Amino acid sequence: MKDTFLRIERVTTGLAMAGACLMLVVASSLGMFQIITRFVLETPAEWTEILIRLALIWMVFLAIPAAFRQGAMVSVDVLYRWSGPKTRRALDAVVSLAALALILVILWWGWDYSVRGQVQSMAGLESISMFWGYVAMPVGALFCTFGIVGNYLDPRRLELETAQ
Repeated sequence: MKDTFLRIERVTTGLAMAGACLMLVVASSLGMFQIITRFVLETPAEWTEILIRLALIWMVFLAIPAAFRQGAMVSVDVLYRWSGPKTRRALDAVVSLAALALILVILWWGWDYSVRGQVQSMAGLESISMFWGYVAMPVGALFCTFGIVGNYLDPRRLELETAQ
């Protein structure tokens, strides 16, 4: 069961990270396009600004699961160094539960916010609903749940192991 979940987590975190990398490429490409149209061609493409912002939002929310998986989001390094193995597991449980609680709130309210915002349109892109910007929160939160549970089942603390 644990191995199956960790395989699923590895795939979902990999997909989320690939999506984050893709959004970075999109944002960078649109930024270059905007620079060329604005300063070289002197006819700015205003629509690129909102798409860059949208890509950056998606990039952040899709990259967060990898940070949770690595144990880099919520860190209690000093307590880990001072504690024994049983206390460390208890700290893992507390941190994981707190992170899951926060992520589940973001998932719930992010979805609610997305549904409520679907009647709005993006400024500069009137044909695209704000739903696609807001839904990054619950999608990222859903991927985060896999990373948090994966980190609890198989903790990774490379920065702690190399610092000692």
